[in-house]
Amino acid sequence: MKHVFIVNPVAGKGKIANAFIPIIENYIKKSNLDAEIYITKDSRDGMKYVEELAKTGEEIRFYSCGGDGTLYEVVNGCYKYPNCQVANIPLGSGNDFCRLFGKNTNIDDHVNGIPMKLDLIETDGAVAINECAMGLDSEICAKQGDFKKLPGVNGEMAYTVAALYCLMGKYKNHFKITLDDNEVFEDDYLFCYIGNSRWYGGGYMAAPNAMPNDGFLDVVMVRSDRGRLKLLPLIPGYKKGEHLNWDITTHRHAKKVKIESQIPSAVNVDGEWAYVTEREFKLLEGAITFVVPRDSKFLDM
Repeated sequence: MKHVFIVNPVAGKGKIANAFIPIIENYIKKSNLDAEIYITKDSRDGMKYVEELAKTGEEIRFYSCGGDGTLYEVVNGCYKYPNCQVANIPLGSGNDFCRLFGKNTNIDDHVNGIPMKLDLIETDGAVAINECAMGLDSEICAKQGDFKKLPGVNGEMAYTVAALYCLMGKYKNHFKITLDDNEVFEDDYLFCYIGNSRWYGGGYMAAPNAMPNDGFLDVVMVRSDRGRLKLLPLIPGYKKGEHLNWDITTHRHAKKVKIESQIPSAVNVDGEWAYVTEREFKLLEGAITFVVPRDSKFLDM
């Protein structure tokens, strides 16, 4: 099997990823690994490069060396090709997907990791490995990128600052949410989160019980029935994953979710965002082979 390290040079504000490149080079040399390093040049470059290699049919393990955005590109570049595997070496500022597996940057633990089939979320020609959402939290994710550019602001802090900023603007969304073509919810919502895994926004536990290999999407719908000042104190509890017990929260499992909005609303797909009035999200069960790091606690779940 060939090993390809996809490195995003701006991950971790550049310092972390660039410092990691010599570590990869040294590991490849010492272990005599059939491997190469590719340093991405701009947005979508990693996705294009991964797909070109994936198309060859050669057995390849791609190592996403960056944050959740880098992982999104690697996954979208190779998920259609059964000859490919994906590993995730977390070098970004958020690294939300890998929280379930442990933030392990030891290359050997990934090279000797355990390949497992994980689910994906398909939407509008792309896939998410971690999460999708519509509403206020997607607005927050859109603004989070701007705040992360500020000196000393990491992924978690950027999300919190963006949340406070967005709560001062439009925060209600009238959604019609249909689960598996038969269960319908219609109300004013803060957001609807569709989770393949648990965290996003740099450490906010939106779906505390989600598992990316259970064959279901965790759907978390939080209604908007109170003013801004009453919402602000809820943010710490949401971060800890305590919101499933709120009277404004509805939690379901589904394999397909359709959200319709009266006006354009932000949609977030693993950190990629746009404005839409309708979007459908579909579970792709066991759609990708993901390498769980050796000794990860996930292997005991």
